[in-house]
Amino acid sequence: MSHEFEKMMPGHEEEVMEIFNYYTENSFAAFPEGRVTNKLFLAFLGIGKTHPSYVIKSGEGAVIGFCMLRPYSPFPVFNETAKVSYFIKPGFTGMGIGKAALMKLEDDARELRIKHLLADISSENSESIGFHKMNGFSQCGCFQNIGRKFGKPFSVVWMEKELQST
Repeated sequence: MSHEFEKMMPGHEEEVMEIFNYYTENSFAAFPEGRVTNKLFLAFLGIGKTHPSYVIKSGEGAVIGFCMLRPYSPFPVFNETAKVSYFIKPGFTGMGIGKAALMKLEDDARELRIKHLLADISSENSESIGFHKMNGFSQCGCFQNIGRKFGKPFSVVWMEKELQST
């Protein structure tokens, strides 16, 4: 499917939050339980000041997802490590868009001299765990039953990938 990446900007607020809130309300892919306000979008924009954040648009210009790198920690000793996040609009998953988003973020990470990518994933999100395994991540830890969503306890699985220089 044809798609392009565009820097996340204030005009993307409604589409980004609609995608994110779908996952908060219907899955374990996003940790909040239920809708979050658009104030969260301001945090996404703040992350974009130091790390790349994008909306993903279809060939027709519709926002079909978003992705970002985030600092792992504010301490400079961790400048070579970042967390990845991506959310693809329902109906557009399984088309290679998530993989393209990961590849884009990996390229950007290398430019920023980031050498390690991390993902924190709900244990109930087997699709994401499988996606990360297929794309070179390995499980490096698990916090057992530290969350509860939809009345069900869940663990947080940590996965990591060491980036190779190109």
